[in-house]
Amino acid sequence: MSGPHMPKADEATLKKREEIIADMRIIVPGEGVVASDSEMRAFESDGLTAYRQMPLVVVLPETVPQVSRILKYCHERNIRVVPRGSGTSLSGGALPLQDAVLLVMSRFNKILDIDYANRAVVAQPGVTNLGITNAVEHKGFYYAPDPSSQIACSIGGNVAENSGGVHCLKYGLTANNILGIEMVLMTGEVVRLGGKHLDAEGYDLLGLMTGSEGLLGVVTEVTVRILKKPETARALLIGFPSSEEAGQCVADIIGAGIIPGGMEMMDKPAIHAAEDFVHAGYPLDVEALLIVELDGPQAEVDHLIGRVEELAKANGATTSRVSNSDEERMSFWAGRKAAFPAVGRISPDYYCMDGTIPRKELPRVLSGMRELSEKYGLRVANVFHAGDGNLHPLVLYDANKPGELEKAEEFGADILRLCVKVGGVLTGEHGVGVEKRDLMPEMFTADDLNQQIRVKCAFDPNHLLNPGKMFPQLHRCAELGRMHIHRGQMPFPELERF
Repeated sequence: MSGPHMPKADEATLKKREEIIADMRIIVPGEGVVASDSEMRAFESDGLTAYRQMPLVVVLPETVPQVSRILKYCHERNIRVVPRGSGTSLSGGALPLQDAVLLVMSRFNKILDIDYANRAVVAQPGVTNLGITNAVEHKGFYYAPDPSSQIACSIGGNVAENSGGVHCLKYGLTANNILGIEMVLMTGEVVRLGGKHLDAEGYDLLGLMTGSEGLLGVVTEVTVRILKKPETARALLIGFPSSEEAGQCVADIIGAGIIPGGMEMMDKPAIHAAEDFVHAGYPLDVEALLIVELDGPQAEVDHLIGRVEELAKANGATTSRVSNSDEERMSFWAGRKAAFPAVGRISPDYYCMDGTIPRKELPRVLSGMRELSEKYGLRVANVFHAGDGNLHPLVLYDANKPGELEKAEEFGADILRLCVKVGGVLTGEHGVGVEKRDLMPEMFTADDLNQQIRVKCAFDPNHLLNPGKMFPQLHRCAELGRMHIHRGQMPFPELERF
Protein backbone atom coordinates (compact mmCIF):
# COMPACT_ATOMS: atom_id res chain seq x y z
CA MET A 1 0.00 0.00 0.00
CA SER A 2 1.24 3.49 -0.87
CA GLY A 3 0.89 6.33 1.58
CA PRO A 4 1.34 6.55 5.36
CA HIS A 5 2.86 3.80 7.47
CA MET A 6 0.19 1.72 9.17
CA PRO A 7 0.29 -0.76 12.09
CA LYS A 8 2.13 -3.96 11.27
CA ALA A 9 -0.26 -6.76 10.35
CA ASP A 10 -0.76 -9.49 12.95
CA GLU A 11 0.52 -12.72 11.40
CA ALA A 12 -1.59 -14.92 13.70
CA THR A 13 -4.75 -13.21 12.45
CA LEU A 14 -3.68 -13.52 8.80
CA LYS A 15 -3.10 -17.25 9.23
CA LYS A 16 -6.64 -17.67 10.59
CA ARG A 17 -8.28 -15.74 7.75
CA GLU A 18 -10.33 -18.65 6.39
CA GLU A 19 -11.53 -19.57 9.88
CA ILE A 20 -12.52 -15.95 10.57
CA ILE A 21 -14.41 -15.75 7.26
CA ALA A 22 -16.29 -18.95 8.07
CA ASP A 23 -17.23 -17.65 11.52
CA MET A 24 -18.37 -14.31 10.07
CA ARG A 25 -20.67 -16.21 7.65
CA ILE A 26 -22.29 -17.88 10.66
CA ILE A 27 -22.89 -14.54 12.39
CA VAL A 28 -24.04 -12.78 9.18
CA PRO A 29 -25.59 -15.39 6.87
CA GLY A 30 -26.56 -14.86 3.24
CA GLU A 31 -24.61 -12.27 1.26
CA GLY A 32 -23.37 -10.30 4.26
CA VAL A 33 -19.73 -11.43 4.01
CA VAL A 34 -17.50 -10.36 1.11
CA ALA A 35 -14.19 -12.22 0.93
CA SER A 36 -12.96 -12.47 -2.69
CA ASP A 37 -10.35 -10.00 -3.91
CA SER A 38 -12.46 -8.85 -6.84
CA GLU A 39 -15.47 -8.05 -4.62
CA MET A 40 -13.43 -6.47 -1.82
CA ARG A 41 -11.73 -4.12 -4.29
CA ALA A 42 -14.71 -1.75 -3.98
CA PHE A 43 -13.84 -1.26 -0.30
CA GLU A 44 -10.06 -0.76 -0.56
CA SER A 45 -10.25 3.01 0.05
CA ASP A 46 -12.63 5.74 1.07
CA GLY A 47 -12.93 9.19 -0.54
CA LEU A 48 -9.17 9.71 -0.06
CA THR A 49 -8.38 7.43 -3.00
CA ALA A 50 -4.64 8.14 -2.95
CA TYR A 51 -4.35 5.52 -0.18
CA ARG A 52 -5.58 1.97 -0.73
CA GLN A 53 -5.43 -1.31 1.18
CA MET A 54 -7.38 -4.55 0.85
CA PRO A 55 -9.12 -5.63 4.09
CA LEU A 56 -8.98 -9.07 5.70
CA VAL A 57 -12.69 -9.54 5.04
CA VAL A 58 -15.71 -7.26 4.54
CA VAL A 59 -18.79 -7.84 6.73
CA LEU A 60 -22.15 -6.10 6.21
CA PRO A 61 -24.39 -6.75 9.23
CA GLU A 62 -28.10 -5.85 9.28
CA THR A 63 -29.00 -6.03 12.98
CA VAL A 64 -27.61 -4.72 16.26
CA PRO A 65 -27.16 -8.26 17.65
CA GLN A 66 -25.01 -9.10 14.61
CA VAL A 67 -22.81 -6.04 15.22
CA SER A 68 -22.54 -6.98 18.87
CA ARG A 69 -21.54 -10.57 18.08
CA ILE A 70 -18.96 -9.47 15.49
CA LEU A 71 -17.27 -7.06 17.89
CA LYS A 72 -17.36 -9.51 20.80
CA TYR A 73 -15.89 -12.23 18.56
CA CYS A 74 -13.07 -9.94 17.42
CA HIS A 75 -12.44 -8.68 20.96
CA GLU A 76 -12.06 -12.20 22.34
CA ARG A 77 -9.62 -13.14 19.52
CA ASN A 78 -7.68 -9.85 19.40
CA ILE A 79 -8.79 -9.10 15.82
CA ARG A 80 -8.80 -5.51 14.61
CA VAL A 81 -11.98 -3.88 13.25
CA VAL A 82 -12.36 -0.87 10.95
CA PRO A 83 -15.91 0.61 10.90
CA ARG A 84 -17.13 2.11 7.60
CA GLY A 85 -20.22 4.05 6.58
CA SER A 86 -20.71 5.16 2.99
CA GLY A 87 -16.97 5.50 2.37
CA THR A 88 -17.12 9.22 1.51
CA SER A 89 -14.51 10.21 4.14
CA LEU A 90 -11.81 12.48 2.73
CA SER A 91 -9.23 11.84 5.46
CA GLY A 92 -8.71 8.08 5.11
CA GLY A 93 -10.75 7.41 8.24
CA ALA A 94 -12.23 4.23 6.74
CA LEU A 95 -8.98 3.00 5.17
CA PRO A 96 -8.94 -0.79 5.68
CA LEU A 97 -6.15 -2.77 7.32
CA GLN A 98 -4.73 -6.01 5.96
CA ASP A 99 -5.50 -7.87 9.20
CA ALA A 100 -8.80 -6.15 10.12
CA VAL A 101 -12.45 -6.94 9.62
CA LEU A 102 -14.02 -4.09 7.65
CA LEU A 103 -17.39 -3.54 9.35
CA VAL A 104 -19.64 -1.84 6.77
CA MET A 105 -22.85 -0.28 8.15
CA SER A 106 -24.56 0.53 4.83
CA ARG A 107 -27.34 -2.04 5.36
CA PHE A 108 -28.53 -0.10 8.41
CA ASN A 109 -30.51 2.17 6.09
CA LYS A 110 -33.95 2.65 7.64
CA ILE A 111 -35.58 5.62 9.31
CA LEU A 112 -37.08 4.18 12.51
CA ASP A 113 -39.18 7.04 13.83
CA ILE A 114 -40.27 10.55 12.85
CA ASP A 115 -41.52 12.59 15.80
CA TYR A 116 -42.71 16.03 14.64
CA ALA A 117 -43.96 16.97 18.09
CA ASN A 118 -40.47 16.60 19.51
CA ARG A 119 -38.85 17.67 16.22
CA ALA A 120 -36.71 14.55 16.13
CA VAL A 121 -35.91 11.72 13.73
CA VAL A 122 -34.48 8.34 14.75
CA ALA A 123 -32.47 6.78 11.94
CA GLN A 124 -30.10 3.90 11.39
CA PRO A 125 -26.53 5.01 10.65
CA GLY A 126 -26.61 4.01 6.96
CA VAL A 127 -29.39 6.49 6.12
CA THR A 128 -27.98 9.26 3.96
CA ASN A 129 -27.80 12.81 5.23
CA LEU A 130 -30.18 14.02 2.51
CA GLY A 131 -32.47 11.04 3.16
CA ILE A 132 -33.48 12.56 6.51
CA THR A 133 -34.54 15.84 4.91
CA ASN A 134 -36.35 13.97 2.12
CA ALA A 135 -38.36 12.08 4.73
CA VAL A 136 -39.64 15.21 6.51
CA GLU A 137 -39.70 18.02 3.94
CA HIS A 138 -43.36 17.37 2.99
CA LYS A 139 -44.22 18.62 6.49
CA GLY A 140 -42.00 21.70 6.11
CA PHE A 141 -39.03 20.34 8.11
CA TYR A 142 -35.40 19.63 7.25
CA TYR A 143 -32.09 18.45 8.76
CA ALA A 144 -29.67 21.38 8.91
CA PRO A 145 -26.10 20.01 8.48
CA ASP A 146 -25.60 19.60 4.73
CA PRO A 147 -22.15 18.40 3.59
CA SER A 148 -21.46 18.64 -0.14
CA SER A 149 -21.63 14.85 -0.23
CA GLN A 150 -25.05 14.83 1.48
CA ILE A 151 -26.64 12.79 -1.31
CA ALA A 152 -24.27 9.92 -0.47
CA CYS A 153 -22.72 10.37 2.98
CA SER A 154 -24.35 8.49 5.86
CA ILE A 155 -25.62 9.99 9.09
CA GLY A 156 -23.45 7.52 11.02
CA GLY A 157 -20.40 8.78 9.15
CA ASN A 158 -21.50 12.35 9.90
CA VAL A 159 -21.43 11.47 13.62
CA ALA A 160 -17.97 9.90 13.26
CA GLU A 161 -16.53 13.01 11.57
CA ASN A 162 -18.74 15.70 13.16
CA SER A 163 -19.63 16.83 9.63
CA GLY A 164 -20.85 20.32 8.80
CA GLY A 165 -21.82 21.80 5.46
CA VAL A 166 -22.72 25.12 3.91
CA HIS A 167 -25.38 25.92 6.53
CA CYS A 168 -23.32 25.07 9.62
CA LEU A 169 -22.44 28.75 10.19
CA LYS A 170 -25.91 29.50 11.57
CA TYR A 171 -27.24 26.05 12.42
CA GLY A 172 -24.16 24.22 13.65
CA LEU A 173 -22.30 21.00 12.95
CA THR A 174 -23.53 17.46 13.61
CA ALA A 175 -22.65 17.94 17.29
CA ASN A 176 -25.22 20.75 17.51
CA ASN A 177 -27.97 18.74 15.82
CA ILE A 178 -27.64 15.28 17.35
CA LEU A 179 -29.74 14.28 20.36
CA GLY A 180 -28.77 10.66 21.01
CA ILE A 181 -27.11 7.51 19.72
CA GLU A 182 -27.08 3.80 20.29
CA MET A 183 -23.59 2.31 20.02
CA VAL A 184 -21.81 -1.00 20.40
CA LEU A 185 -18.52 -1.13 22.30
CA MET A 186 -15.58 -3.31 21.25
CA THR A 187 -16.63 -5.83 23.90
CA GLY A 188 -20.03 -6.24 22.21
CA GLU A 189 -21.91 -4.27 24.89
CA VAL A 190 -24.76 -2.11 23.57
CA VAL A 191 -25.18 1.32 25.20
CA ARG A 192 -27.39 4.37 24.67
CA LEU A 193 -26.34 7.99 25.03
CA GLY A 194 -28.84 10.86 25.07
CA GLY A 195 -32.28 10.66 23.47
CA LYS A 196 -35.14 12.94 22.49
CA HIS A 197 -34.91 14.87 25.75
CA LEU A 198 -33.21 18.26 25.82
CA ASP A 199 -30.17 17.33 27.91
CA ALA A 200 -28.60 14.20 29.39
CA GLU A 201 -27.39 13.65 32.91
CA GLY A 202 -23.75 12.93 33.75
CA TYR A 203 -20.73 13.38 31.52
CA ASP A 204 -21.24 14.51 27.92
CA LEU A 205 -20.33 11.16 26.37
CA LEU A 206 -22.50 12.00 23.36
CA GLY A 207 -20.24 14.97 22.64
CA LEU A 208 -17.22 12.70 23.08
CA MET A 209 -18.52 10.19 20.55
CA THR A 210 -19.36 12.86 17.97
CA GLY A 211 -16.19 13.24 15.94
CA SER A 212 -14.46 10.18 17.43
CA GLU A 213 -13.79 8.71 13.96
CA GLY A 214 -14.72 5.12 14.79
CA LEU A 215 -12.07 4.78 17.51
CA LEU A 216 -14.43 4.41 20.48
CA GLY A 217 -17.45 2.41 19.32
CA VAL A 218 -19.74 1.56 16.40
CA VAL A 219 -22.90 3.68 16.08
CA THR A 220 -26.04 1.64 15.32
CA GLU A 221 -28.76 4.30 15.75
CA VAL A 222 -28.86 8.10 15.62
CA THR A 223 -31.48 10.56 16.92
CA VAL A 224 -31.23 13.98 15.28
CA ARG A 225 -32.97 17.32 15.65
CA ILE A 226 -35.01 18.55 12.69
CA LEU A 227 -35.89 22.19 12.07
CA LYS A 228 -38.84 24.00 10.55
CA LYS A 229 -37.98 25.53 7.20
CA PRO A 230 -37.60 29.33 7.44
CA GLU A 231 -40.36 31.55 6.08
CA THR A 232 -38.01 33.13 3.52
CA ALA A 233 -34.54 32.26 2.19
CA ARG A 234 -32.70 34.30 -0.45
CA ALA A 235 -29.11 34.14 -1.65
CA LEU A 236 -26.70 36.69 -3.05
CA LEU A 237 -23.93 36.06 -5.59
CA ILE A 238 -21.24 38.71 -5.01
CA GLY A 239 -18.09 38.97 -7.14
CA PHE A 240 -14.82 40.60 -6.05
CA PRO A 241 -11.62 41.60 -7.85
CA SER A 242 -9.50 39.75 -5.25
CA SER A 243 -9.84 36.99 -2.67
CA GLU A 244 -8.50 39.32 0.01
CA GLU A 245 -11.37 41.79 -0.53
CA ALA A 246 -13.89 38.94 -0.44
CA GLY A 247 -12.30 37.67 2.77
CA GLN A 248 -12.52 41.10 4.36
CA CYS A 249 -16.19 41.33 3.37
CA VAL A 250 -16.81 38.03 5.20
CA ALA A 251 -15.22 39.44 8.35
CA ASP A 252 -17.23 42.67 8.05
CA ILE A 253 -20.55 40.82 7.65
CA ILE A 254 -19.96 38.77 10.79
CA GLY A 255 -18.56 41.82 12.59
CA ALA A 256 -21.80 43.68 11.84
CA GLY A 257 -23.73 41.05 13.78
CA ILE A 258 -25.23 39.40 10.68
CA ILE A 259 -25.26 35.60 10.81
CA PRO A 260 -26.20 34.26 7.36
CA GLY A 261 -27.72 30.82 6.94
CA GLY A 262 -24.65 30.07 4.83
CA MET A 263 -21.69 32.04 3.51
CA GLU A 264 -19.39 30.35 1.01
CA MET A 265 -16.43 31.58 -0.99
CA MET A 266 -14.83 30.27 -4.19
CA ASP A 267 -11.76 31.54 -6.05
CA LYS A 268 -11.40 31.91 -9.81
CA PRO A 269 -10.32 28.33 -10.71
CA ALA A 270 -13.19 26.87 -8.64
CA ILE A 271 -15.69 29.40 -10.08
CA HIS A 272 -14.83 28.50 -13.68
CA ALA A 273 -14.85 24.75 -13.01
CA ALA A 274 -18.23 24.90 -11.24
CA GLU A 275 -19.82 27.14 -13.89
CA ASP A 276 -18.66 24.89 -16.73
CA PHE A 277 -20.11 21.91 -14.85
CA VAL A 278 -23.44 23.27 -13.57
CA HIS A 279 -24.13 26.50 -15.55
CA ALA A 280 -25.40 28.31 -12.47
CA GLY A 281 -24.79 31.78 -13.95
CA TYR A 282 -21.63 32.58 -11.96
CA PRO A 283 -19.70 35.69 -13.09
CA LEU A 284 -16.46 34.61 -14.80
CA ASP A 285 -14.63 37.95 -14.72
CA VAL A 286 -14.07 37.99 -10.95
CA GLU A 287 -11.26 36.58 -8.80
CA ALA A 288 -13.51 35.56 -5.91
CA LEU A 289 -17.20 34.82 -5.43
CA LEU A 290 -19.25 34.95 -2.24
CA ILE A 291 -22.57 33.13 -1.88
CA VAL A 292 -24.45 34.61 1.06
CA GLU A 293 -27.79 33.12 2.09
CA LEU A 294 -30.08 34.99 4.47
CA ASP A 295 -33.15 33.36 5.99
CA GLY A 296 -35.96 34.19 8.40
CA PRO A 297 -39.01 36.47 8.25
CA GLN A 298 -39.29 38.24 4.89
CA ALA A 299 -38.92 41.76 6.31
CA GLU A 300 -35.73 40.76 8.13
CA VAL A 301 -34.29 39.06 5.06
CA ASP A 302 -35.04 42.06 2.83
CA HIS A 303 -33.36 44.39 5.34
CA LEU A 304 -30.27 42.19 5.70
CA ILE A 305 -29.85 41.87 1.93
CA GLY A 306 -29.47 45.65 1.79
CA ARG A 307 -26.93 45.60 4.64
CA VAL A 308 -24.85 42.88 2.99
CA GLU A 309 -24.89 44.68 -0.37
CA GLU A 310 -23.61 47.85 1.35
CA LEU A 311 -20.76 45.95 3.03
CA ALA A 312 -19.89 44.20 -0.23
CA LYS A 313 -19.76 47.50 -2.13
CA ALA A 314 -17.52 48.99 0.58
CA ASN A 315 -15.12 46.09 0.00
CA GLY A 316 -14.88 46.63 -3.74
CA ALA A 317 -17.53 44.19 -5.03
CA THR A 318 -17.92 44.44 -8.80
CA THR A 319 -21.04 42.30 -9.24
CA SER A 320 -24.05 41.47 -7.07
CA ARG A 321 -27.09 39.36 -7.87
CA VAL A 322 -29.96 38.39 -5.56
CA SER A 323 -32.07 35.27 -6.07
CA ASN A 324 -35.71 36.02 -6.89
CA SER A 325 -37.06 32.48 -6.55
CA ASP A 326 -36.26 29.33 -4.63
CA GLU A 327 -35.19 27.65 -7.89
CA GLU A 328 -32.69 30.44 -8.54
CA ARG A 329 -31.38 30.22 -4.97
CA MET A 330 -30.88 26.47 -5.34
CA SER A 331 -29.04 27.00 -8.64
CA PHE A 332 -26.60 29.32 -6.83
CA TRP A 333 -25.90 26.51 -4.36
CA ALA A 334 -25.78 23.81 -7.03
CA GLY A 335 -22.48 25.17 -8.33
CA ARG A 336 -20.97 25.28 -4.84
CA LYS A 337 -22.20 21.79 -3.98
CA ALA A 338 -20.69 20.46 -7.23
CA ALA A 339 -17.37 22.31 -6.83
CA PHE A 340 -15.37 19.24 -5.76
CA PRO A 341 -16.38 16.98 -8.66
CA ALA A 342 -16.26 19.98 -11.04
CA VAL A 343 -12.58 20.50 -10.32
CA GLY A 344 -12.03 17.07 -11.85
CA ARG A 345 -12.64 18.79 -15.20
CA ILE A 346 -9.50 20.91 -14.86
CA SER A 347 -7.10 18.45 -13.24
CA PRO A 348 -6.56 14.65 -13.46
CA ASP A 349 -6.32 14.46 -9.65
CA TYR A 350 -6.81 16.73 -6.68
CA TYR A 351 -6.04 16.53 -2.98
CA CYS A 352 -8.83 18.04 -0.85
CA MET A 353 -7.66 19.70 2.36
CA ASP A 354 -9.64 20.76 5.41
CA GLY A 355 -8.35 23.31 7.91
CA THR A 356 -10.01 25.99 10.01
CA ILE A 357 -8.73 29.48 10.81
CA PRO A 358 -9.92 32.61 12.60
CA ARG A 359 -11.97 34.56 10.02
CA LYS A 360 -9.77 37.65 10.26
CA GLU A 361 -6.77 35.60 9.08
CA LEU A 362 -8.39 34.68 5.75
CA PRO A 363 -6.50 37.28 3.65
CA ARG A 364 -3.17 36.25 5.23
CA VAL A 365 -3.79 32.54 4.64
CA LEU A 366 -4.88 33.10 1.02
CA SER A 367 -1.69 35.04 0.39
CA GLY A 368 0.34 32.26 2.03
CA MET A 369 -1.32 29.62 -0.13
CA ARG A 370 -0.39 31.54 -3.26
CA GLU A 371 3.25 31.55 -2.13
CA LEU A 372 3.10 27.81 -1.46
CA SER A 373 1.55 27.24 -4.88
CA GLU A 374 4.56 28.94 -6.47
CA LYS A 375 6.98 27.03 -4.23
CA TYR A 376 5.57 23.61 -5.16
CA GLY A 377 4.68 24.43 -8.75
CA LEU A 378 1.12 23.12 -8.26
CA ARG A 379 -2.16 24.94 -8.74
CA VAL A 380 -4.73 25.24 -5.98
CA ALA A 381 -8.48 25.89 -6.22
CA ASN A 382 -10.13 27.25 -3.10
CA VAL A 383 -13.62 26.53 -1.78
CA PHE A 384 -14.40 27.82 1.73
CA HIS A 385 -17.06 27.71 4.38
CA ALA A 386 -15.98 31.31 4.69
CA GLY A 387 -18.34 32.31 7.48
CA ASP A 388 -16.79 29.95 10.02
CA GLY A 389 -13.25 29.91 8.62
CA ASN A 390 -13.35 26.30 7.39
CA LEU A 391 -11.10 26.07 4.32
CA HIS A 392 -11.17 23.41 1.60
CA PRO A 393 -8.17 24.07 -0.67
CA LEU A 394 -7.97 21.61 -3.57
CA VAL A 395 -4.36 20.94 -4.54
CA LEU A 396 -4.31 20.01 -8.24
CA TYR A 397 -1.83 17.37 -9.44
CA ASP A 398 -1.35 14.47 -11.84
CA ALA A 399 -0.76 11.11 -10.15
CA ASN A 400 0.72 9.78 -13.40
CA LYS A 401 3.65 12.15 -13.06
CA PRO A 402 6.32 10.69 -10.73
CA GLY A 403 6.59 12.56 -7.46
CA GLU A 404 3.50 14.78 -7.92
CA LEU A 405 1.39 12.97 -5.31
CA GLU A 406 4.16 13.34 -2.74
CA LYS A 407 4.54 17.00 -3.69
CA ALA A 408 0.77 17.52 -3.30
CA GLU A 409 0.88 15.89 0.14
CA GLU A 410 3.69 18.20 1.27
CA PHE A 411 1.84 21.22 -0.16
CA GLY A 412 -1.27 20.19 1.76
CA ALA A 413 0.69 19.63 4.97
CA ASP A 414 2.17 23.12 4.70
CA ILE A 415 -1.31 24.60 4.25
CA LEU A 416 -2.43 22.93 7.48
CA ARG A 417 0.73 24.07 9.28
CA LEU A 418 -0.13 27.61 8.17
CA CYS A 419 -3.66 27.20 9.57
CA VAL A 420 -2.26 26.20 12.97
CA LYS A 421 0.34 29.00 12.86
CA VAL A 422 -2.35 31.70 12.52
CA GLY A 423 -4.34 30.28 15.44
CA GLY A 424 -6.48 27.73 13.60
CA VAL A 425 -6.81 23.96 13.71
CA LEU A 426 -5.92 20.99 11.52
CA THR A 427 -9.46 20.04 10.57
CA GLY A 428 -12.96 21.44 10.49
CA GLU A 429 -15.20 18.58 9.40
CA HIS A 430 -13.23 15.95 7.47
CA GLY A 431 -11.56 14.44 10.51
CA VAL A 432 -7.93 13.46 11.12
CA GLY A 433 -7.91 9.86 9.84
CA VAL A 434 -4.54 9.01 8.32
CA GLU A 435 -4.28 12.18 6.24
CA LYS A 436 -3.56 14.53 9.18
CA ARG A 437 -2.44 11.93 11.71
CA ASP A 438 1.27 12.71 11.48
CA LEU A 439 0.56 16.45 11.74
CA MET A 440 -1.11 16.15 15.15
CA PRO A 441 2.14 17.13 16.97
CA GLU A 442 2.02 20.44 15.08
CA MET A 443 -1.01 21.31 17.19
CA PHE A 444 -0.82 19.15 20.32
CA THR A 445 1.95 18.45 22.82
CA ALA A 446 2.88 14.90 23.81
CA ASP A 447 0.87 15.38 27.03
CA ASP A 448 -2.16 16.52 25.02
CA LEU A 449 -1.99 13.47 22.77
CA ASN A 450 -1.44 11.07 25.67
CA GLN A 451 -4.51 12.44 27.42
CA GLN A 452 -6.56 11.86 24.25
CA ILE A 453 -5.21 8.32 23.98
CA ARG A 454 -6.32 7.69 27.58
CA VAL A 455 -9.89 8.32 26.41
CA LYS A 456 -9.36 5.75 23.65
CA CYS A 457 -8.02 3.31 26.27
CA ALA A 458 -11.15 3.71 28.41
CA PHE A 459 -13.29 2.44 25.52
CA ASP A 460 -10.86 0.17 23.68
CA PRO A 461 -7.81 -0.76 25.80
CA ASN A 462 -6.41 -3.19 23.23
CA HIS A 463 -6.54 -0.65 20.35
CA LEU A 464 -8.65 -2.94 18.18
CA LEU A 465 -11.05 -0.31 16.81
CA ASN A 466 -9.69 1.59 13.79
CA PRO A 467 -6.02 1.47 14.84
CA GLY A 468 -3.46 3.58 13.01
CA LYS A 469 -5.84 6.52 12.68
CA MET A 470 -5.69 9.93 14.40
CA PHE A 471 -2.69 9.28 16.68
CA PRO A 472 0.84 9.42 15.20
CA GLN A 473 2.32 7.11 17.82
CA LEU A 474 1.02 3.89 19.34
CA HIS A 475 1.19 3.52 23.15
CA ARG A 476 -0.04 0.56 25.12
CA CYS A 477 -2.62 1.78 27.58
CA ALA A 478 -0.82 0.42 30.65
CA GLU A 479 2.29 2.42 29.79
CA LEU A 480 0.66 5.83 29.45
CA GLY A 481 1.80 8.24 32.11
CA ARG A 482 5.16 6.53 32.48
CA MET A 483 6.76 7.81 29.27
CA HIS A 484 10.09 9.56 29.73
CA ILE A 485 13.39 9.94 27.92
CA HIS A 486 16.55 8.50 29.51
CA ARG A 487 19.93 9.33 27.95
CA GLY A 488 18.27 10.16 24.68
CA GLN A 489 16.50 6.79 24.45
CA MET A 490 12.73 6.38 24.12
CA PRO A 491 11.28 3.70 26.41
CA PHE A 492 9.65 0.63 24.89
CA PRO A 493 11.59 0.72 21.58
CA GLU A 494 9.55 -2.21 20.33
CA LEU A 495 6.39 -0.06 20.09
CA GLU A 496 5.31 1.06 16.65
CA ARG A 497 5.81 4.73 15.90
CA PHE A 498 3.96 5.78 12.79
